Amino acid sequence: MNQPLQNLEQLLDRVGELAHDNDEVSIGMVVESIGSRSFGPLLMLIGITLFSPLSGVPGMSFFMASFVLLIAVQMLIGRKQFWLPHYILDRSVEHGKLEKALGWLAKPARLIDRVLKPRLTFLVHNGASYGVAAVCVVIGLCMPFMELVPFSSSAAGLALLALGLSLVVHDGLLVLLALVVFGATFTLVVVNIL
Repeated sequence: MNQPLQNLEQLLDRVGELAHDNDEVSIGMVVESIGSRSFGPLLMLIGITLFSPLSGVPGMSFFMASFVLLIAVQMLIGRKQFWLPHYILDRSVEHGKLEKALGWLAKPARLIDRVLKPRLTFLVHNGASYGVAAVCVVIGLCMPFMELVPFSSSAAGLALLALGLSLVVHDGLLVLLALVVFGATFTLVVVNIL
C-alpha cells in the first residue's frame, strides 16, 4: 500500500512513475496511485493540471470543475472514500505530454516544498476541512465562467493546489493564500464579463 503523500514532490514522483511505465495515463490510474481517500492529494492533482500547460486543452476547465465538485461535495457529506464516474476515471493523457508537464513543474515543486510547514493548523484540522471543501465547491462552480478570461483557470488551479497542499502539510497559511488568489481571480473574471 502506498504511503500517504507529504509534499508536492512526492505527488509528482508518483505520477511520474505512472507516466514512465505506461503509454497513456488515466485519471483512474492516478487516483488509485495516490489513494481514493486522499482529498488533499486529489485537489493537488487538479490544481497542478490547471496550472500546467495541460490547462490549454479545450474544455479542461469545465472537466476539472466537475472533478472538483464531485470530490468536494463528497467530502462535505462525510464520505470516507471518494466515488468518481468512469467518464472522469477513463480520461487519459499521453505519457510524453504528461512527462513534459511534470518536468515543467519539478523545479517550482522543490521550491514550494522548502517553505511549507505546519502553521495556523486550526484552518485545516477537524471542522475546518469542511470549510476548505466549501471553498472548493465555490471555485468549482465558478470555473466554467473562467474559460471566458485567459489564464483565470490557471489562477483557480493555483488556489486549488494551495488548498490541497494545506491539507497534506497542515499549513493554514496556504488556505489564506488560496482565498486571496481566488478572490482576486473572481474579481478579475466579474470585471471582464460585465
